[in-house]
Amino acid sequence: MPRSAWYTLGFAAAICLVCSVLVTSAAVTLKSRQDENLTLDRQCNVLLAAGLLEEGEDIAADEVARRFASFEAVVVDLKTGQEVPDIDPDSVDQRKMARNPARSFEVDSNPALIKRVANQAVVYKLVGEGGELKKLVLPIEGQGLWGALYGFVAVGGDMETIEGLTFYEHKETPGLGGEVDNPNWKALWPGRKIYGADGEVRIKVVKGPAGPASEDPYQVDGLSGATITSRGVTNLLAFWLSDQGFGEYFDTFRELRRAA
Repeated sequence: MPRSAWYTLGFAAAICLVCSVLVTSAAVTLKSRQDENLTLDRQCNVLLAAGLLEEGEDIAADEVARRFASFEAVVVDLKTGQEVPDIDPDSVDQRKMARNPARSFEVDSNPALIKRVANQAVVYKLVGEGGELKKLVLPIEGQGLWGALYGFVAVGGDMETIEGLTFYEHKETPGLGGEVDNPNWKALWPGRKIYGADGEVRIKVVKGPAGPASEDPYQVDGLSGATITSRGVTNLLAFWLSDQGFGEYFDTFRELRRAA
């Protein structure tokens, strides 16, 4: 091989090596910042669902942390509905666990198209000064039109009323299913009721407009032109608010209220 060819190959190899070192160094250096940003985003979404952060409100990270400090993060065993105090909430990655057969379980066929559920989930509790439960913020997910929707739903201490709903990740079409991000639509959720007299989940997104929460407590306006996404939101709430999801966990609070 001519000398010039060896020189070209060597130069290219050196450039590749230098670039690899730079990329690796950047990834390692930025890892802690990426983790901090992920934590901040999760905290903001919990606050949004709970109504403790306004849509579009721009606050500093330390103020987010201050507001979020009012919550207690707890790990819930989704098979038994019991809290698991000896597991660190920061060690629970529900989405990763659901992909691991050793750390998840299969569920019956359901409209939300959820196939496996993680053994544990992290729930955020807001407790009053007297020790009474004020709100629970729960992680939710389910199939939309183009992929899974991931978000949080806040439920009042009565275990009957929705306090807020937000999605932080989805693949829905902007202007159609993507309207799950619309603050006006999300503002329709607080005050809606979850369960009917028979204890079944009744809350749903309907086709067309629904009435105000005081007059039409079980229905929310449909997303125009996004029937499948609207149905997906209904289905995922029906799953996670029933015994397939957090229903048994809710029962523990109902029993405490009856015993009080």
